[in-house]
Amino acid sequence: MFSKAPAECRYDRPSLNLLERGGMGARTKWPGRISWALVMLASSVLIFCVGTSAQTFQFWPEVDTYVKVNDKVRFYFVASQTRENGTGTDGEIGPNIDFFLNPLFRLKRITVFQLDQSKSRPLMFRLGYRYLPSTTDASEHRIVMEATPRYPLIRGALVTDRNRADLRFIEGKFSWRYRNRLTVERTFTSGRVHFTPYARAEAYYDSNYNKFSRVAVDVGTIFPVGEHVELEGYYEHQNDTGKSPNRQVNALGAVLTLYF
Repeated sequence: MFSKAPAECRYDRPSLNLLERGGMGARTKWPGRISWALVMLASSVLIFCVGTSAQTFQFWPEVDTYVKVNDKVRFYFVASQTRENGTGTDGEIGPNIDFFLNPLFRLKRITVFQLDQSKSRPLMFRLGYRYLPSTTDASEHRIVMEATPRYPLIRGALVTDRNRADLRFIEGKFSWRYRNRLTVERTFTSGRVHFTPYARAEAYYDSNYNKFSRVAVDVGTIFPVGEHVELEGYYEHQNDTGKSPNRQVNALGAVLTLYF
């Protein structure tokens, strides 16, 4: 099913997080800080691209399924693939469990059209397992731990700060990676149609290189379809400085999300 890329060249598809409508007062200083953070991360991508000679174009199809247990717990299953030159090069599948705090009124107001119940919660924890299969290289087993706070901004915008730890096991060798992803999003309404554009930046610290070795920036939009389905499309640019020469990836992602 897959013809695999080397373990060090695996590029992770994001599981996406988004925004909504509603108005709020202009009392917070978060918008300026968030804007500066996004600008700095985007600028770092451009700086790191100097001297890069390896560049690939990929397509990332993904299906996410969420099953609600109660108001504070749900199960999440992800299945995704990396396709390059029309051939599957990588896969990722695995179960997860999410835990939430109680909803925050200001978050509920700006996520009224969101299907993702976690968007109205000020904090979410996730524990998961991922299996990355391969036909040409060693498979990877990965334990995922996440803590994701969310903050309401002015004019119905939402900021999500996902902090993730990947505990990676490849051919019996252990390594770890810390990933910080910042997302700013807002939902717009046109008649009966609702859609949520977002911008996101993520930095990866890899224990194999003892540094932040990868930066990713992406933009996309989420479209709810009925009460149980979301369609999402996005573009992502990654720059990996772990090895020389730097490696760049430009990818188009398509996500089908199901809520039960």
